Amino acid sequence: MSKRTVITFGTFDVLHVGHIRVLQRAAALGDRLVVGVSADELNISKKGRAPVFSQEERLEIVGNLKMVDEVFVEESLELKRDYVTQFQADVLAMGNDWEGKFDFLSDICEVVYFPRTPSVSTTALIEHIARIAPEPA
Repeated sequence: MSKRTVITFGTFDVLHVGHIRVLQRAAALGDRLVVGVSADELNISKKGRAPVFSQEERLEIVGNLKMVDEVFVEESLELKRDYVTQFQADVLAMGNDWEGKFDFLSDICEVVYFPRTPSVSTTALIEHIARIAPEPA
């Protein structure tokens, strides 16, 4: 019997409980969880800023979580089909902020969208930290 592989993607910058919950839910859908961590360049083009933690640091952090079996660098949003095929994923799991955007992949895998954890956002955390940080001397 072959293992059921689940793939998901994200920046995973300033890791928080919302990240952990989506990874736990994704892992529960199969036997093997593969995570695409967005490249620094992808984040800059997508969000207009570099992540707090570098690509290498985020790969190390996510790769060391017990529910994650394999990590790789996601170079482009347009390569989702290639990544699903490369890792032989049976399921693509994403947060529901992407609802409907990956339905076109349902011909090669099951597509699942999870509700986001309310009131938890990496951007909001970064903005909060910036507000409370003391001004440099």
